[in-house]
Amino acid sequence: MAYNEFPGGAWPVMLTPFTADNKVDYEGLKALTSWYIDNGCSGLFSDCQSSEMFFLNLQERVNIARTVIETAAGRVPVIVSGHISDTLEGQVEELQQIAALKPDALIFITNRFAKENESDEVWRKNCEYVMSKLPDDIPLGAYECPYPYKRLISLENLKWCADTGRFHFLKDTCCDLELLKQRANAVRNTKLKIYNANTTTLLESIRGGCAGFCGVMASFQMKLYAWLCDHIDDPKADKLQDLLTVTSLIERQYYPVNAKYYLQHYEKLPITTYTRTKDASGLTETFKDEVRQLKNLTELVSEKLGI
Repeated sequence: MAYNEFPGGAWPVMLTPFTADNKVDYEGLKALTSWYIDNGCSGLFSDCQSSEMFFLNLQERVNIARTVIETAAGRVPVIVSGHISDTLEGQVEELQQIAALKPDALIFITNRFAKENESDEVWRKNCEYVMSKLPDDIPLGAYECPYPYKRLISLENLKWCADTGRFHFLKDTCCDLELLKQRANAVRNTKLKIYNANTTTLLESIRGGCAGFCGVMASFQMKLYAWLCDHIDDPKADKLQDLLTVTSLIERQYYPVNAKYYLQHYEKLPITTYTRTKDASGLTETFKDEVRQLKNLTELVSEKLGI
């Protein structure tokens, strides 16, 4: 399915399940993909930082993207990143292999096109070079990934991206409501839509012109984020926003192990809590109890909202 205009709503940054012997668990990934879809996601972001892309080899990144695209089977759009090389030539190789899978968009990592001390002009030049090596008909996007450093895209470069006509998606991590509104205004009436990764500013950012959510908490509260994005004018939306802001603090606890524990233990997905970024044994009993209480609160709110 080709998406000329990506839907608003909640887009999870996908986790990568691993087996106990540190291999990608593709059967678990299929189950996880279906869980996101069944719980109301508008689209899926594969091979991102939450997927542990910097700890995956290229073949794993390609196979993960292929598995998600095939499992989604056109039910929702699938966007994919996975370019982690420091060299432009390496990034082109990575992106060309992923482009061959025909995802609904290729997502550029904003810190890959310029070093921290390099200018917007360098960034545009390198972005343009990589674009020239990719198929003209594949939609593009950008992601302000915090690792290895966060490069926020300038308004000038954002407008440039929109004016190319090729960019459809920005995963925004600025966490600044006024800047989010400025960005939404800058790309108004273009194909480029902005998806906020930050819970605290989410509701007001959508009211201010952003398209939806693309963040970590969709792996815990998928239904609630989908509901909020679709009901921004509902009188209950503001109270739900308040709750989600507080519960989103669990991101800072022991992610992504805690998210995998939640999905395994409470959503009964056939996945482990193993990751390549953190030792699963670091999820203490207190942390687990906090996840349990998050689940109970989520169920209570879902019942109240009729979700």
